[in-house]
Amino acid sequence: MSLTLYKPTSPGRRGASSISHTNFSPRRPDRALTQSLKKTGGRNAQGKITVRHRGGGAKRLYRMVDFRQDRYDIPAQVVAVEYDPNRTAAIALIAYPDGEKRYIPAPVDLKEGAAVVSSRGHVDARPGNRMPLMHIPTGLPVYNLELVPGQGGKIVRSAGTQATLMNIEGGFAHVKLPSGEVRMFPQDACASVGQVSNPDQRLERLGKAGRMRHLGRRPTVRGKAMNPVDHPHGGGEGHNPIGMKFPKTPWGKHAFGVFTRKKDKWTNRLIIKRRS
Repeated sequence: MSLTLYKPTSPGRRGASSISHTNFSPRRPDRALTQSLKKTGGRNAQGKITVRHRGGGAKRLYRMVDFRQDRYDIPAQVVAVEYDPNRTAAIALIAYPDGEKRYIPAPVDLKEGAAVVSSRGHVDARPGNRMPLMHIPTGLPVYNLELVPGQGGKIVRSAGTQATLMNIEGGFAHVKLPSGEVRMFPQDACASVGQVSNPDQRLERLGKAGRMRHLGRRPTVRGKAMNPVDHPHGGGEGHNPIGMKFPKTPWGKHAFGVFTRKKDKWTNRLIIKRRS
């Protein structure tokens, strides 16, 4: 997928770019696989804002994506590769011989009419095919990995991401994740072969504040621009630094670069090499 660049006909267009939709199917999403998406504005059940800077945005339909792909050894045909407003990657609509349709995360270069298959055994290592890690040749890129066998893909699902299968040892697969971390997965956990579609998404430039509002993101105010009552960084005359040994959140906790992972988390034993 490529980027669409715009002529500088206005300040908002100057330097702006967007993902080209020429690679997406023009069809509307499958009605049986969509549902309404209720917006919360970042508020919890008590009506209190727990996530700031949320609100507004274009109305969306949620596409129910099948991250498990548990119809095994039944080849499915790719009907369309579609845009999904709820995620950075594209999704593929696949149809099984009995007429059932499902959405799956689309890999790079997946075309309409291609065949994809999910299996608990060994199948061809083509982009979009899914099988346990122990049946995938080492060195291949994979995505949509399961943390627990049968639970469905949980990680490596964002646009352009891929993990690399290093080797199989002692019932575990050693996988290098996009962050650089090398981690062990159960060898019977499934993964899809290939790289997640839409790798140019990281190069997209919104160009103007209005496109950020269409995404449902409200303006963010710097802490140092606030008053002391509103933020630990607030106060002072003019454009002052925060005046502290380390940055803080609005609630006084460490921010930016501080480890938040629990030191005694049970999955620590599965991490071979920390992310660099």
